[in-house]
Amino acid sequence: MSLRRPALAVASVALLASVTAACGDAGGLRGAGATPTAISPARLWPTLKPASSPAWAIDEADTETIKGVAVPHGDIREVDPVAVVRAEIAAQPGEYQGDSASYRGTTARMADCADRAGGASGAASRCPVLAPYYRDLTGDGRPELALGFRLLPGDLTAVRVYTVERDRLVRVMAWEDAVSAVELAGRSVIIRSPSDLADYEYRLQWTWDPEQKAMLLTHDEMLRSDGAKRTPGTRAHKSPASSASPSTSVPSAQPAPGVTPPASASSSASGR
Repeated sequence: MSLRRPALAVASVALLASVTAACGDAGGLRGAGATPTAISPARLWPTLKPASSPAWAIDEADTETIKGVAVPHGDIREVDPVAVVRAEIAAQPGEYQGDSASYRGTTARMADCADRAGGASGAASRCPVLAPYYRDLTGDGRPELALGFRLLPGDLTAVRVYTVERDRLVRVMAWEDAVSAVELAGRSVIIRSPSDLADYEYRLQWTWDPEQKAMLLTHDEMLRSDGAKRTPGTRAHKSPASSASPSTSVPSAQPAPGVTPPASASSSASGR
């Protein structure tokens, strides 16, 4: 026993030395380079009278109960997306009906939408209503309905978000734009739109606000389409907004049958 103790002690010292050397190598400080000098914000024109009202109306916190659309059992998944769009058309005849209406093509193509049973009266791809997505955007554990439809004969897409309040369908977000992509992330809807500048795009983010009980425009910026560099920009006032609002486990979003799948919907959107 006495002969083995010195050997163990030597081995222990060697092991401790190797560990200490390794830690010393990994924990050494390295320079991060020159640090730019901090510059405090400079307020311009301090005597300028602050504005008391917005220059452009973008319908922030604008919600509307959708009349004539039932919510069976209070479940938004049971709501007919085609019926929702038809209700908007009926509520805004000046925009959708008549030879001079801006979105007359949408009305004309509604006859090509599939019904709730899955049948279609025409080519399914001609239906202007895109596949609905379901996701809890309010944090109450129940899904909301994210719905899009083409505004024809132009190149605009309407993006809507609906929730259920007291068994009533309520629109909590409405936007129209030339859309490149739409994404759902957390409690937000992100809309990407093309810019006049090459390699740049607009990015608008709408986020649920529990106090206003609506989706608010929380980010409005211009950035490179490859995401490499961001630069300040404004977009919201350039696009007209409509005057009109899951379960605990949320798997990947799947479009409902009977409507046209959205070509621009991000694969990261999730819901049921």
